[in-house]
Amino acid sequence: MELTSTSLQFQQVRNKWANWLMIRDVKRRRMSAEHFLERTRINALRKNNVLPPEIRELADKEINKFELNATPMRINNRCVITSRPRGIVKEWRMSRIVWRHLADYNKLSGVQRAMWG
Repeated sequence: MELTSTSLQFQQVRNKWANWLMIRDVKRRRMSAEHFLERTRINALRKNNVLPPEIRELADKEINKFELNATPMRINNRCVITSRPRGIVKEWRMSRIVWRHLADYNKLSGVQRAMWG
């Protein structure tokens, strides 16, 4: 995908990530995806009130063995092109600025400009 416009200034992209914040977020997304099933099972044991407290305490210790970056709460929504942290259009994972630019030039499928009249 090539973006050429004088109105939008994009950063120099090295190694396909815009900056170190984006690299960190990608790492967190990968770790969260890797450990998702295991974390979900252990969390179910932790939150089950029917089980004896000893088993729930063991599950607490198990969940603490995971890295902090494996938790889904640490994932930030960032634009996949510019790494902008705010104004993200969730369906495309792009910032509103980039999304609008691509939509204006028919680069996004299923997006149509609003028309009145």
